[in-house]
Amino acid sequence: MADLTRRTFIGACASVVACAGIGGGVRVLGSSDELLRPPGAQDEAHLLSTCVRCDRCRSVCPTGVIAVGHVEDGLVNARTPILDFHKGYCDFCDKCAEVCMTGAIRPFDETREKIGVAVVIEDRCVAYYGGCDRCAEVCPYEAISLDGAGHPQVNADACNGCGLCVDECPALVYRSFVGGMHRGIEVVSPAVYDRLSRTTVSTESELM
Repeated sequence: MADLTRRTFIGACASVVACAGIGGGVRVLGSSDELLRPPGAQDEAHLLSTCVRCDRCRSVCPTGVIAVGHVEDGLVNARTPILDFHKGYCDFCDKCAEVCMTGAIRPFDETREKIGVAVVIEDRCVAYYGGCDRCAEVCPYEAISLDGAGHPQVNADACNGCGLCVDECPALVYRSFVGGMHRGIEVVSPAVYDRLSRTTVSTESELM
């Protein structure tokens, strides 16, 4: 089974490289440090060297938050596990680590480790255009509060990137007319957060 998976993946890689060679526009390597990984998969070098793209972690995820990387994320990241908080949130159940047959995903201590940090996007956040406190209401770690103007503020030390705030954010429903792909709050990787150095950004484009 593992050999078949590897052969299938290698064949797909060869096709992508060929496509890139004729102008397909695919990033052959890509950057991994901006991708959100399942808990226990934050060591990029370990993940990429041990993951066999078996898809067990995605299949077992009870909330549906685990997805797979695409070739647009870089060839080495294709079919590796990523988190999509527009589809669910992480409850740190550890099931992905339990089914990982290679140890690419390891046990995770949610009290000491982080998936990422939530960042409020002002031009997407409904609270900046009307009343909304959904993210603060649902945060299980009390990492989100409202300032004097009713705008959400994130305590980066308390946030561990579970993504429940993103999953519950109504921005793409109530402000879908403004376009864009992000909600009013998004979880970013530690690398992106270090680049931003704050938990509130003005525009969606700052995350790109």
